[in-house]
Amino acid sequence: MKRLLTTLLLGVAGTAGAFACTNFIITKGASTDGSIMVSYSADSHQLYGALYKYNPPKKHKHGETVAVYEWDTGRYLGRIKQAAVTYSTVGNMNEHQLVIGETTFGGRRELRDPTGIMDYGTLIYTTLQRAKTAREAIQIIADLANEYGYASSGESFSIADANEV
Repeated sequence: MKRLLTTLLLGVAGTAGAFACTNFIITKGASTDGSIMVSYSADSHQLYGALYKYNPPKKHKHGETVAVYEWDTGRYLGRIKQAAVTYSTVGNMNEHQLVIGETTFGGRRELRDPTGIMDYGTLIYTTLQRAKTAREAIQIIADLANEYGYASSGESFSIADANEV
């Protein structure tokens, strides 16, 4: 018992200074009523009280582009092609009940693309504006990162819609 308590205390002490986000995902089979649930905690004192809202659903002209700014710093990274249609978002969810959260795990700096213009936050909020389902979101994230390069290091994304996670 004493060894277990010591191990737990060391584990908590070792993470006290870490900056990371926390997600919990509940699948249909794990909830009593068949609901899907996602919790997302942005464990940063700079984000307390922040709730982001993006434009109402909109159709865009062919050839339009949109500016990309690094999520954490606001630094301009470049421009990407605008989608034909974008959806309304509030926080980390869009009008189709698609939810995306993230957890930072660092990653290897040498794997980061210094020429990439899609950082983790931009990928999340751009994808929420473009996807209706979790599966569609995964494809859009992969397509955007492949086309424009990934500007962050390690992140894991928690992606869910009303039917699956």
